[in-house]
Amino acid sequence: MNAWTSLFSALFAVIILVLIAMLGVGTVGTSVFGIVIPYVAIAIFLVGVVVRMIQWAKVPVPFRIPTTCGQGKSLPWIKANNLESPYNTWGVIGRMALEVLLFRSLFRNTRAELWDGPKVTYASAKWLWLFGILFHYSFLIILLRHLRFFFEPVPSFVELLSSVDGFFQILIPAVFISDIMFLLAATYLFLRRVAIPQLRYISLPADFFPLFLILGIGISGVLMRQVWKVDLLAVKELVLGLFTFHPHIPAGIGTIFYVHLFLVSVLAAYIPFSKIMHLGGVFLSPTRNLANTNRMERYVNPWNYPVKVHTYDEYEDEFRHKMIEAGIPVEKE
Repeated sequence: MNAWTSLFSALFAVIILVLIAMLGVGTVGTSVFGIVIPYVAIAIFLVGVVVRMIQWAKVPVPFRIPTTCGQGKSLPWIKANNLESPYNTWGVIGRMALEVLLFRSLFRNTRAELWDGPKVTYASAKWLWLFGILFHYSFLIILLRHLRFFFEPVPSFVELLSSVDGFFQILIPAVFISDIMFLLAATYLFLRRVAIPQLRYISLPADFFPLFLILGIGISGVLMRQVWKVDLLAVKELVLGLFTFHPHIPAGIGTIFYVHLFLVSVLAAYIPFSKIMHLGGVFLSPTRNLANTNRMERYVNPWNYPVKVHTYDEYEDEFRHKMIEAGIPVEKE
C-alpha cells in the first residue's frame, strides 16, 4: 500500500465516521450516540490501557539498556553526567521529567540531507519539536478546559485557565488560543508527513487515521462553538449525567455535538490499539526508565537454564591422540 492510498483510506474512514454520526442521530436515536457509545468507548479505553500497561510491565528486562549520550559514572575523578547517563534514581527522574514535559530527545532531533559530492550533512530540526510541544500542550489545555462540563461548581483553576486562554478575545464567543494552536500543530504534523518523501513513503493508514480523527475533533469543536452553536447548559447536563452514572438526553442539543462526541469516543476506544499509547509506554521504556549502572552491578539473565558445557580439558582428553598426530600442541602429553 503506497502513501497516497494510506492517506485517502484514512481520510475516507474518518468521513464515514462523521456520516455515521450525522445520519445515525436521526435514525437510531440520540441515546445511542449520547449514552451507549461514550460508555462503551470509555470502557474500551480503560480496559485497553490497563491491559497494555500490564503486558509491558510483565516483559522481562534482565539487563540495563538505557539510551545514553553522556559520561557515565566510573572513576571518582571523571565527572559524570547524571542527566545524560543517569546513575541513580534522581537522575532517572530528572531525565524522565525533561523527556515527558519538554520532549528533550525531540529537541535534539536532526535531519540528514544529501548534497553534491555526494556528501551527507546533518542539521538541526526544531520545527517538529516546536509543533509537537504546541500540539500536546494545547491538547492538554483543551482537556482541562472541558472539565467545566464535569463539575458543578466549576473548579477555580478551570475558570482561570479559560480566562487566560481566551485573553485575546476578538469574537463572541471567544476564540481560544489553544484551539488555534491545536489545529495549526495538527495540520503541520499532517503536512510534514505528506511533504517529506521519506516520511510519506513509510506512512501507513495507522499514521494518517489518528491525525484526521484529531483534526475532525478539533474542527467539529470549533464549528460547534463558532458556527452551529449548541446549548452548552444542555451539554453540561448530559455530561454530568454520564459522569455521575445518571445519564439522560436533554432536549436542544444539535447534531454537530453528537458528531463531535462520536469522534471523541472513537479516538478514546482507538488509543489502546494505536501508537498514541506512547503516552503510557514512555514510562515503561527500559531505554528511559533505568539507571546506567552496568559498571557498578553485575546483571545475570534470570531465566538462563543450565547448559551442558564441554571444557577444554575434556576436549583435549577426548582428542589428544588425534591432536598429537596432527602436530597440534597440547597441554598434557
